[in-house]
Amino acid sequence: MATDTPASQSGVRYEPNDRPPTLLVAGLGLQLAILTIAGIAITPVIVIKAAGGSETYMLWAVFASVLISGVSTILQAVRVGRIGAGYILLMGTSGAFIAICITAIAEGGPAMLAMLVIISSLFQFALAKRLSLFRRILTPTVAGTVIMLISVTVMPIIFDLLDKVKDTADPQAAPLSALVTVLVITAIAIKGTGVFRLWAPVAGIIAGCIVGGFFGIYDTTRISESAWIGFPQGGWPGFDLSFGPTFWTLLPGFIFVTMIGAIETIGDAVAIQRISWRRPRAVDFRSVQGAVTADGVGNLLSGLAGTVPNTTYSSSVSVTELTGVGARGVGIAAGTIFIVLACFPKALSAILAIPNPVAAGYLAILVAILFVVGMKVVVQDGIDYRKGMIAGVSFWVGVGFQHGAIFPEYFAEFAGGLLQNGMTAGGLTALLLTLFVEVTEPRRRRINLPFHITTLPKIREFLQSFASHSGWGEAMADRLDAASEETLLTLLERKAMSGEEEPSRRLHIIAHKEGDEAVLEFIASATEENLQDRIALLGERASEASTEQDVSLRLLRHIASSVQHQQYHDTDILTIRVKAPAPTSD
Repeated sequence: MATDTPASQSGVRYEPNDRPPTLLVAGLGLQLAILTIAGIAITPVIVIKAAGGSETYMLWAVFASVLISGVSTILQAVRVGRIGAGYILLMGTSGAFIAICITAIAEGGPAMLAMLVIISSLFQFALAKRLSLFRRILTPTVAGTVIMLISVTVMPIIFDLLDKVKDTADPQAAPLSALVTVLVITAIAIKGTGVFRLWAPVAGIIAGCIVGGFFGIYDTTRISESAWIGFPQGGWPGFDLSFGPTFWTLLPGFIFVTMIGAIETIGDAVAIQRISWRRPRAVDFRSVQGAVTADGVGNLLSGLAGTVPNTTYSSSVSVTELTGVGARGVGIAAGTIFIVLACFPKALSAILAIPNPVAAGYLAILVAILFVVGMKVVVQDGIDYRKGMIAGVSFWVGVGFQHGAIFPEYFAEFAGGLLQNGMTAGGLTALLLTLFVEVTEPRRRRINLPFHITTLPKIREFLQSFASHSGWGEAMADRLDAASEETLLTLLERKAMSGEEEPSRRLHIIAHKEGDEAVLEFIASATEENLQDRIALLGERASEASTEQDVSLRLLRHIASSVQHQQYHDTDILTIRVKAPAPTSD
């Protein structure tokens, strides 16, 4: 009964390591695949049609996108070494790349797109490996602002598709099919509940296609002429190895959007961990690094195939939360279904035949939701006047450059027209403003020491100096001393128990003041256990015999106002906040 209570309270029926019945796994995998297959296939279709690409290349790109989405979804679930999250994280084509991929194909062709995606994916691997180093620059404010700007760059493209139908079509065909699509998706999304709400995009596309079929703009000929099983004949674009001016002009934008896509993946990887376990546990950033690495593998494969890059789909988080099934077998099943669907041209043709106005209506809703997601990301960690200023200024700078309203005579040709893309211009502004805030902040005090108990006197001297410099008295210095001692003892416990000597390990301590709190960061090599989880369990184990490490953790819990433990493959970051004692009245 003790184990059933948390499960019923949390709603989690199966955790990632559990093995639900095979039929349940297959059914949920099929549901996830049906929910997302349209979006995966429509994105490359929109990109290639808007850029004026060929029909042969479009067929290849859709096939490759679905196939790679399946492979990378399985990779996320199974977690091979340091690649993959080990959770249900569906992968699919990224809407954030629509605008810049259209530009790449229109100006340099599909072969140049392939090289740009390959090179930019390498930066994602670098980000995944050193994720801890970027935590102060790639902030929620930066990521959220760029996500909001995606709508600014993509919406004009979507609006152009609204009336793109054959000349002989009825004048009412485009507006009615688009309107029905938008109305159905919106109505179900607003009034629907539970799993039914997740089917809003599928229902809207089907309704729009029915209207389009009534007016004759749904291409059923394409479906009837497609084979049941097979592969595209040709279409692979190869690689453009000329590395001309157009390539170097577009590369910064691709790198930037890739980094933002990685931030989106980080958010999904954190969210899926929070809802996949019965008992709340601290975020394992090693799993997050694995998710970003698997995303990078998907992008690398997309580049090799010459199609649109991919990213994680947050719908997998929603479905997992609703069903209470976090077993990674569901992710494997969904990925397998994607791979199977890629080999059925008739099924993909049914998606390729979707009329442009219907696709535009679907994407308009998707991008509108993406804008709201961006706003949520900006405010998720709390927003003050600095974060508000960064987000507001950066957003409107992006809007201004996107529409050529900011001194076009000076900036239109700057860096090969790099700033003509609002997402790039606004994102760079957010990054520069964030860097400015970091550089102009009061200097953080640092010390670098061997990771050993004998360094305690030097740590004590360092913290006493920090407390004095911050205007705190002896009482606060004593608190910092106690907190640092318990933190170091706790981090050293595993090493002491193993008896291993690791002379190369170092301990970096960073201290700074935030209001009436001292923030201490202890940065060391990774351990196998998250201290946040251990501290959370102390209350449930009050009747048990405490180990020496538990005593240290109990003391730390009462001294510090908060403890945050971020685990990476190469780094352990333990952040302690210690509140200054209230001044005593004489």
